[in-house]
Amino acid sequence: MTSLEGFHRALDDARERMFTTVERVPLDALTGWSADPDTGTVRHHRGGFFTVEGVRVDRPGHPVDHWSQPIINQPEIGVLGILVKKFDGVPHYLMQLKAEPGNCDGIQVSPTVQATRSNYLRVHGGSPVPYLEYFREPSRHRVVIDVRQSEQGAWFLRKRNRNMVVEVQGEVELRQGFHWLTLPQLHRLLAQDDLVNMDTRSVLACLPLLATEPEPGHERDRGPDRDEFTMALLRSCRAGSPTRHSEQSLLSWITDTRVRTDLTVSGVPLTGLPGWRRVEGRISHDSGRFFDVIGVRVTAAGREVARWDQPMIAPYGMGVVGLLVTRIDGVLHALVRLRAEVGYVDGVELAPTVQCVPENYDVLPPAARPALLDELLGAPASAVRFDTVQSEEGGRFYHARTRHLIVETPYRPESAEHPGFRWMTPHQLSGLLRHSHYVSMETRSLLACLHSLATVPSPAGVR
Repeated sequence: MTSLEGFHRALDDARERMFTTVERVPLDALTGWSADPDTGTVRHHRGGFFTVEGVRVDRPGHPVDHWSQPIINQPEIGVLGILVKKFDGVPHYLMQLKAEPGNCDGIQVSPTVQATRSNYLRVHGGSPVPYLEYFREPSRHRVVIDVRQSEQGAWFLRKRNRNMVVEVQGEVELRQGFHWLTLPQLHRLLAQDDLVNMDTRSVLACLPLLATEPEPGHERDRGPDRDEFTMALLRSCRAGSPTRHSEQSLLSWITDTRVRTDLTVSGVPLTGLPGWRRVEGRISHDSGRFFDVIGVRVTAAGREVARWDQPMIAPYGMGVVGLLVTRIDGVLHALVRLRAEVGYVDGVELAPTVQCVPENYDVLPPAARPALLDELLGAPASAVRFDTVQSEEGGRFYHARTRHLIVETPYRPESAEHPGFRWMTPHQLSGLLRHSHYVSMETRSLLACLHSLATVPSPAGVR
């Protein structure tokens, strides 16, 4: 067990012995990687890991009705697993301090196991993944969650990971770089920029909701309005609380939208991809927006492999994901929408109220701008419940950061919901998270942040 003060001391110590050094190199100079002479597809010589391919997307009737882009194709299903064990009756989660080449701030708090199939089969020739046996043979323990979930549908083609939490009873060897933390401690760490990694946020969001309480001895200084907000949030996590829409009507809405969504994704050569060009050893969009495909050479300490090369996606601009939340009959609801993405297995998933990179709209039609972006970004400080910058997955994305916003807005029953949006409670979203491909990565990340507001006194400061 670790206090937060002790954890931060361990984090500072780990930075001295655990790190990645990244050098950007031309794609053609990556050791172990090559481009197919006919299609330009970038792949590893051992055939594992992932490829970078080209796709054409057609979406009739959409503000941008067709485009082409590079995308990561990683068909293998990885494992994102967290071990949980009770100490003195309190669940503690075994978290790993891990440095990834794409991380902005070095080490982040990662799941116990965060590994692709290629990694845990040791295609890279490195050392074994610690604690993997608990997730390869989960029937020997109590499985709390075990569900496949999607990754970013704009950058990954049908990528899925197995999100798992496994409870153990016996002794667990505590290896260097791993720490037992409580859920309230993890929630407090979420209030710090770029510390809790994307995969951890995904798994935390899938945990069954409980009526969480603050840490013992931890005073809450919320003010009367924030106390009412917290109570509405706690009610929204419980079964049987009033909801704006029934479960059946929401499922019907999702199914109907999936049937009606007309989105076609076709594989095309990466070489000569319309709108994209190779320049200075990278693949970039003609507009200078969206993202680049770059090459990196990595030297690492504290990893299974000490050196490797790989392609990465490097986005332009900071992303924004945000939830508008409101109280309906004393129960907090979040405004979510159904969003189609290139890489989703089922075409559409439940996305946040807003999900975008604002700078990209300088080169897109005005009709493509998210309907509620201005309401989210222009909210008064008194309405902002959470505002922190979180990192995207550092194994594939280079310095990809997204501002996470949760903003409360008054409920106006006379106003119709925007087309494609619905008010849902966290309990309803949690129910859908027991199944695959309903709730997007971005929404899961925000849900983890929203759950933290039941235990964290304010978005600022975690020490």
